[in-house]
Amino acid sequence: MKTINEILQLINSEIDKTAWTKEPRGLYEPIAYTLRLGGKRIRPAVALMACNLFSEDVQPAIKPAIGIEIFHNFTLLHDDIMDKADLRRGQPTVHKKWDENTAILSGDMMQIAAYQFIAETKAEYLKQVLDIFSQTAGEVCEGQQYDMEFEKRETVSVAEYLDMIRLKTAVLLAASLKTGAVLGGAKAEDAQALYDFGIDIGMAFQLKDDLLDTYGDEKTFGKKIGGDILCNKKTYLLTTALEKADAVQREKLQSCLQIPSGREEEKITFVTSVYDELNVKVACEDAMNSYYSSAMANLDNVQVDNDKKQELRILAKKLMFRED
Repeated sequence: MKTINEILQLINSEIDKTAWTKEPRGLYEPIAYTLRLGGKRIRPAVALMACNLFSEDVQPAIKPAIGIEIFHNFTLLHDDIMDKADLRRGQPTVHKKWDENTAILSGDMMQIAAYQFIAETKAEYLKQVLDIFSQTAGEVCEGQQYDMEFEKRETVSVAEYLDMIRLKTAVLLAASLKTGAVLGGAKAEDAQALYDFGIDIGMAFQLKDDLLDTYGDEKTFGKKIGGDILCNKKTYLLTTALEKADAVQREKLQSCLQIPSGREEEKITFVTSVYDELNVKVACEDAMNSYYSSAMANLDNVQVDNDKKQELRILAKKLMFRED
């Protein structure tokens, strides 16, 4: 069995070998730039780890795993335009370094490239892997649409928010695991158990992001705390607070959300104080723990030796208890 570090070395080596030097340079340079920015490489990593549970040879999963990573980064290019984000991983976003038209077109090219990499799947698995990927790609777009619609709505239920992050975040992690399992020769029930594990870990991962944005340590989180509060972003914390609040608390929270620019610290302090009053931090931690427990149960259901699953357990724990 390969360790997570060995898996990441394989992935980064494969990405480094991918040449984006064709003409026109204005189309391909932003792609190379995006992939050089790095990231956690979680999705391709779990694809190879899932494959390795059932096969010593992870080579059949490498190209599809890279395709998934390219697709993930494509979504970030377009998300950054929609969110008007200036920075990604501490560096200027593509639409800021170049322009919006470049980010759109380079992103489109990345989506095409993702399918090209997926198409290098062995013939006997190609349709199954393409079906998993295509369904997931559509779900990610659905999740992004819900996210944009939620920005315009005054209230969003906790259930609606959880479904949105399942689509926008969790399904791609789950599909990565299922793809790797299929390419490793897993039985259908084991591939599904890994998919369910991925959904649960993906949900816990996003809830952790929500929590860190308000309650994290700026030094370890890597960005200013309270960004979600300043833009009135629908998060688990905000949707839970609005559902738990009585009429007086709801009015107080809504008035806090209307604090204008120029009073950022005041807004963050006031909204956080309402969160504290309603114990939404604890509610978020409870939800994370529930998803994490469910994820571990699903991983236990995968019919391979427990020792083989240790690296996935370690990774899940790191994602769950990270501070950045």
